[in-house]
Amino acid sequence: MKRIIVLHCFFLFVVVQVHAQKQDPLHWFSDYQQQNKTAIMQQYIDFIAIPNIPVIKNALLQNASFLLHEMQRAGIQNTQLLFSGKTTPPVVYGEVKVPGAKQTLVFYAHYDGQPVDSTNWHKGLHPFQPAFFSDKIEEGGTALTKEQLIDELKNNYRIYARGAADDKAGVMAILQAYIVLQKQKIQPTVNIKFFFEGEEEAGSPHLAAILHQYKNLLQSDVWIICDGPQPSNGKNLISFGVRGDTHMDITLYGSKFPLHSGHYGNWVPNPAWNLVRLLASMKNDSGYVTIKNFYSDVQPLSNIEKQALAKLDQDDEALKQQFGFNQPEMKNISLSEAILLPTLNINGIESGKFGALSTNSIPATASVSVDLRLVPGNDYQLQQQKVIQHIQSKGYYIINREPTDVERNTYPLIAKVICSDGYNAQKTPMNLPVSQQIIHAISSISSRGLVVMPLTGGSLPLYIIEQQLHATAISIPIANYDDNQHAANENIRLGNFWNGIKEMISIMIMH
Repeated sequence: MKRIIVLHCFFLFVVVQVHAQKQDPLHWFSDYQQQNKTAIMQQYIDFIAIPNIPVIKNALLQNASFLLHEMQRAGIQNTQLLFSGKTTPPVVYGEVKVPGAKQTLVFYAHYDGQPVDSTNWHKGLHPFQPAFFSDKIEEGGTALTKEQLIDELKNNYRIYARGAADDKAGVMAILQAYIVLQKQKIQPTVNIKFFFEGEEEAGSPHLAAILHQYKNLLQSDVWIICDGPQPSNGKNLISFGVRGDTHMDITLYGSKFPLHSGHYGNWVPNPAWNLVRLLASMKNDSGYVTIKNFYSDVQPLSNIEKQALAKLDQDDEALKQQFGFNQPEMKNISLSEAILLPTLNINGIESGKFGALSTNSIPATASVSVDLRLVPGNDYQLQQQKVIQHIQSKGYYIINREPTDVERNTYPLIAKVICSDGYNAQKTPMNLPVSQQIIHAISSISSRGLVVMPLTGGSLPLYIIEQQLHATAISIPIANYDDNQHAANENIRLGNFWNGIKEMISIMIMH
């Protein structure tokens, strides 16, 4: 459930130096790219032009059908749609069995996307009408035709569309990696299973059921998760863990309907003021959550993580300047240290009207949507309960529905709290043999260097995979750090897309 913003690409990391090599093991890839660029880019553009949000009827099924067809065209075996129910988006599955292979890898990405508000996109852009630019729009990028984009194929060129980066880039990188090997008549060294999910952005509510139902089909040595952005320094990235995630919606109540602020101000309770006070009680001026025991179950850092912190190579000042703020919320620690702590984020607040729609009235309700990012040691349900207990400690009567008249007349402070499902953080040991294999494979094609880290700031349903299949998972993000995922003007940088294909190839032929 990635309500994460671009910040989730910055993390605790260790820089792995890539030693000079006599020859890139994929030295032939640039020639292949030029010879096949039209077909590859057209397939990618056609894919991201298909709407991938649930509010558009049958959109997710259309995406799944497109993928199933393209996988069958590529000669992938046992292609099928895995359903947990008739109305749920399916997983698109396929496999490639390699004679003599001793390892099986599942390659995961998701085809669904975040909701869109096209009015917030750059003038003339539409989320599901791919647009092409010579660079990022905010940095002076100019519009291109599709033909220009494909013909010139420069690394800084961008494609703008919802899902272009998150996560159809991951889906296409995986699929194209296999197609490349097939056309080059290079046999993978591992058995490959493809697993393309359609509900990741909704929190993967049916993933556990699918994994349980198809447990035998999905047996493997490791899952490769192709999702998320790379660091701003342009180096390749391997992540061995992700934060968990859950959400809560809180609504406070005043009168049964808005009342005139002149006639009733200072007398009728104002839920907006109550919400401001309640939220302010949850954090101190240094940005730390003040809810009792909020940090008490965080696992201590391992020695390898402490060593990574000591070798930190991240310019927080440059990031602040780029993002346009002066002082971090947590004032006494670095970004990479902050990511190792659980969070309590306000995603949105609503009460009354604002601006031209504002009226001289006291609102009847005030609501806030919060997300909680989790680190190893946290349990998402327990973390939710800590928040609820804090609200109760401030005198609120807790309900999970609209209050009755009796409750309104009985309790001075009422809070409706709706807790969503969620999943916990997940971490894979970096010293496993397969972990070291993947580090070696990616480093062999990483001309600019490789970043290896134990935990990222973003969230993926890896805990569910670990829980249901007892499987390990390793993330290989490929998108550009400034891809605007989940926001207006989402985009993919072409250099990242092509590099992502190379990364997936290197794992498919790893030793």
